[in-house]
Formats: sequence, structure tokens, C-alpha cells
Amino acid sequence: MPSLSHPSDPLAPRGRSTRKRGAVLTAAVLLGTATAAAGPATGATAATTPPAPARAAAPTAPDCSAAYRITQKLDGGTTWRMCWRYDTDAGLTLDRVTYQPPGATAPIKVLTSARLAQIHVPYDDGGAEYDDLTGAGFGYGLQNLKPAECPGGTLTTVKVADVGDVKGLCTTTRARGHAYRMASDGGSKVWQAQAKDLLVYTVNKVGWYEYITEWRFTADGTIGANVGATGSLSPVDYNATDGRGWPLGKGARGYATSHAHNVFWKLDFGLDGSKDRVEQFDSTVTAPTGGGGPTVKTKRTVVTKELAGDAKNMRWWRVVSGTGKNADGHARSYEIVPGHTDTHAGRGFTKHDVYFTQARACEKFASNNIGNCAAGAGDSVDKWVNGETLTQPSVWVNIGFHHIARDEDQQPMPVHWQGFQLAPRDVTAMNPLTPADLASQNGQPDLGS
Repeated sequence: MPSLSHPSDPLAPRGRSTRKRGAVLTAAVLLGTATAAAGPATGATAATTPPAPARAAAPTAPDCSAAYRITQKLDGGTTWRMCWRYDTDAGLTLDRVTYQPPGATAPIKVLTSARLAQIHVPYDDGGAEYDDLTGAGFGYGLQNLKPAECPGGTLTTVKVADVGDVKGLCTTTRARGHAYRMASDGGSKVWQAQAKDLLVYTVNKVGWYEYITEWRFTADGTIGANVGATGSLSPVDYNATDGRGWPLGKGARGYATSHAHNVFWKLDFGLDGSKDRVEQFDSTVTAPTGGGGPTVKTKRTVVTKELAGDAKNMRWWRVVSGTGKNADGHARSYEIVPGHTDTHAGRGFTKHDVYFTQARACEKFASNNIGNCAAGAGDSVDKWVNGETLTQPSVWVNIGFHHIARDEDQQPMPVHWQGFQLAPRDVTAMNPLTPADLASQNGQPDLGS
């Protein structure tokens, strides 16, 4: 049956068997290489052709032309730099992401590439199932944003194939409250700082839904990846039964069909420009004995082979630099911190929360892949976990949301968010925002402070 929340569109073919190859679009922005602390980045309209990457990047700039560069200095002195491009399947892609904490002499390479890898939408009645990126025209649905939707920031024009110019990329900063707070043990001294984050986002319409693809970069080195679903419930999709839908409106005449949004991201790190390794940590809690308290033992496992990982209590993963160390001599790494997820057991590729695969150019999308892999390779990420040694890992994060509609979802539907964070772990020797009068307390805080 057709998806009534993904109406027909000549640019948005339907069905799991559909293959639609989107061109990498021309989409340029001049985002100033020097901006005021915590101020919005500045921008210009799109170029007509994508520039070739520079052969040798300046020490403080990503390896791309100025027209495709985002640079933002935040309160406290942290500077983020990256390149961006737009693809008619994946939408917004960020490349060559670097983080330069205050006092650092050069940027730290964090991500080679980061983007969405699929939004898989199966309906609870089994009658409809969609891959919104590669099967429903996600990239073609880039929306024009109004200035009020990008407060204090810059809206940039993106040239979308078969659609035209769309003022669809917002780059701005946004307050998020406390970066830290610490009161002294004695006296009235309080160390505190308020923070602003760099936000880069687009909005893509697929049928009745609109997806906000948001990347958030903080002054302490954290990266947030989120997708917010909003728009509208399908006005004609009220034909479910009890147990597969929820009654909306007067009485119980119409049941809006429940469904899932399984959102995948693909990350390629290259921390410090090196080959990375993946580590898994598991903690075991033992009940108290002999009058003592419970004990906890944490075990580290180096992930040497491709892995389909399942989130469990007190389990986490990190990607570790092959060469980079902080001032304390500890290996730099980023920890994957998933948000709340509803893991969907209906397909092999949705059964797991994270995948680590050996990087392959053709392995682009978590399902309904259109990367032209060899015959027999499979077209979903679970098929690519086949025992290869990890020498250059790609990271796939799957965050699910089981959407059982409610009266408050109409009309329009409030944004519901799903996503994860990449938290710096030993990237710097201390909090990069540490005030000068506490900088000597590395490894052992002073009593009384």
C-alpha cells in the first residue's frame, strides 16, 4: 500500500527497490575566517561550480576553498572549522571538521566526514516502509528558511538540481546556559561561564514530514548530531486499528498509524589526521559483600574486527587517535554518547545501535544503498559487517523513535528530536575553558577551591 504520509512526487520515487542517484550539488557559502567571539558567522550566496580542494591547507583553515568554509570562534576562545557541501540523497554533509581549543597553536582534526546515512520509516501495520534519503527524495526537499528561522545567523543559498536556488542553510550561534559552575569550599568565590554553541542546520520536507538536520558544536569540544521531525501527520492516514495506531480527534473513529523513524548517521573520524582504532568499555557491578559497598570493574576491549554493537547498561565506545596525545600524554579520543533510542527489530540493519565497518567508498547509506558496491555485497550496513579487520573504521550510529501519535501532534506537529553526542575524551589535558586561576590544578584539585 502507498505511504499516505509520503505522497507521490515525480522527484521522490517510492519503495525499497528504488535506486535514485543524486548528484553532489553546487552549494557554497562564504563564512568568514575570522568572526567575533560568539557572534554569528557571515555568509554569501552559492557558487556555480564546486571548487577543487586545495592541495595544501593553511595551518588554521580546512582544506577547502573559502566559499565552502565555516569558521566560528566561540566564547572562551574555542574555534571550529569545517567545509560543507550538499547532496541530493544525503542532504547536508560536513567535511574536514577541526577543533581548536583556546591556547592551542593549531587545529585538531576530528572528522573527515559526517552526514546522515538514512531515515528508515516502517509503519506498524506492515503496509508501508520507506528509506527517506535514497527512496523518497530527501535531498530534493530542501526548504527555504525565513530569517526568523535562523536568528542572529546567516542564511545561505543552495543550488538544488531540478529544483533551483533554495535559501536553505543556517549557520548561527545559540545560548545554552552554563558551560560550568563551581563554588569554592570556603568564601564566596564562584567560577561560572555561560556558553554559546555553533549550530549548522537545514530543513528537508519528505511528504508530510519535515526533518531538521542539526549539527551543534560546543566550546568544550563536544559535537551534537540531531534530527528533529516536525510538519504534519498524514491527514488521510487515520485507518489503523487499536494496537497499531492511536485515536485522534473526537472519540475513537480515526486511528493515526504508528510508525518508526530509524535515523542513521555515518562518521569518518581521522583524529589528528591518523588511522583510528575503536574501543568498547563494559562495566560489571558486583553486589556488596562483607559489609562493604558494591564494586564495579570496567573492562576495555579493542575492537579489531567489524562489529554490529548493541547498547547495554554501562557499555560505551570511543574512537581513539592513532597518533595524537594531549599534554598529559593520553591518547585523544571521542566517545559516542547515544541519546534515547527505540531499537527496531524488524530489519537486520535496524537491530543494532552502532556499526563499525572497514571504510569503503561504495558503502554510503545504511539501507537501500546506492553506492554501486560489487554484486553480492548487500545494500545495507548489517551486510557489511563480515569479519574484516578494522584499519580505517567508518562509524554508523542508529537512533530510533517509535512514533505513536498523540492529540498534541496536530497541528502542526511539535518537533521530536533524536540524536547523539560525540564527547571529547582526553582531547585536552583539562577542561578547555578552565579559568586561569585554576589551571594549576591538573590531576589533583586543591583543597579549599
